[in-house]
Amino acid sequence: MVSFKIFSNNKELLQKFSKYSKIIGIIFLIIGLVGIFYPVVISLATAIFYGWLLLFSSIMMAFHTYQTDKKDWLGWLKVVILFIIGVLVVINPLPGVAAIGMLLVIYFFMDAFASVALAFGVKPEKNWWLIFLNGFLSLFLGIYLLMGWPLSSLYLVGIFVGVSLFFDGIVLLTMGKVANNIEKEL
Repeated sequence: MVSFKIFSNNKELLQKFSKYSKIIGIIFLIIGLVGIFYPVVISLATAIFYGWLLLFSSIMMAFHTYQTDKKDWLGWLKVVILFIIGVLVVINPLPGVAAIGMLLVIYFFMDAFASVALAFGVKPEKNWWLIFLNGFLSLFLGIYLLMGWPLSSLYLVGIFVGVSLFFDGIVLLTMGKVANNIEKEL
């Protein structure tokens, strides 16, 4: 509740926060469940979303290059590369899903290394083994994803995104309820 102190004197803001946190929380829960039960759909949607971000970025970069230096061939090259990759990912998202899967592998390996190093750095402390366990699980996830790559990306990316959105939904619903309780106390 510490983060809600800034809202504690504004009943209207608490009401809005509570309402919209619950609405968005429910939407995230639903999308998260779709990702868990239909991971291929969410994997493809994630890659397509990323492709559209690249297309939008190419438009913004084109505007920037046009406004600042129309003769900057490296700026225009970046625009073309962003545009081509964006179009390719939107048209054929499977390679995009594989790329996202490889990024997750790299993330899990880096997280495993950092967690294990941290665990041994704080080893005499109580519950140091939880940090080590986190590192071990990250290593396991990275190896598991890498062993089946690129095909495993098709379902694992969707599952990871789905689980993340599901828990984000739970957090938003909980925060909405807490804000609602604070608002009632006012």
